[in-house]
Amino acid sequence: MLTTIIVTVILGAIIGALARLVLPGKQNISTLVTVILGILGALIGSWLYTAISGNEDTSGIDWIALIIGVIVAALLIVLYERVIAGRATRRV
Repeated sequence: MLTTIIVTVILGAIIGALARLVLPGKQNISTLVTVILGILGALIGSWLYTAISGNEDTSGIDWIALIIGVIVAALLIVLYERVIAGRATRRV
């Protein structure tokens, strides 16, 4: 159980970092938020891939699920920035 949590956090950090790399410009979000959104992107991406392909058993790294996870994490980062930016502009 602890190993699964550690691996999930590490993969979330990697996917979150990859998502930030594919987005243009600088994102004003913390590392913690990047990891959390990366974890969410990985989980949603894996779920989407399994739902679309019906393939649950993969030997090795599932590159398509990884790419979908990065895309989902990038979308989550953009959405997060829009929500946070919207809050900041309303206060001023």
